[in-house]
Amino acid sequence: QVQLVESGGGLVQAGGSLRLSCAASGFNLDDYAIAWFRQAPGKEREGVSCISTSSGPVPYAEDSMNGRFTISTNDAKNTVYLQLTNLKPADTAKYYCAADNVGCHVLVAAAWAYWGQGTQVTVSA
Repeated sequence: QVQLVESGGGLVQAGGSLRLSCAASGFNLDDYAIAWFRQAPGKEREGVSCISTSSGPVPYAEDSMNGRFTISTNDAKNTVYLQLTNLKPADTAKYYCAADNVGCHVLVAAAWAYWGQGTQVTVSA
């Protein structure tokens, strides 16, 4: 049974950092792509970053592309991380990890089959 459990969210001041974790069970990270999405109140779920064995890390959002958010894996722990740095109030959202074999080129949240329960990130000004 595929299960994803996120952790590491919290309340942080602007400019601070957090490391989110996505512990996967029921499959190996080699089998699926893992993506991080986030959803702020009243907004659509948006992709942040993705990683897979075939593609490596794939930044979805500008913040991932400019290095403010970094995705990585620990295969021994079957865990995917999202390092968030220089956080801004606009980053406040619930962050979810998702798994599927659709591949990191698929940015549409609805296409991803497996989801965790999410972890809340709140950034104060």
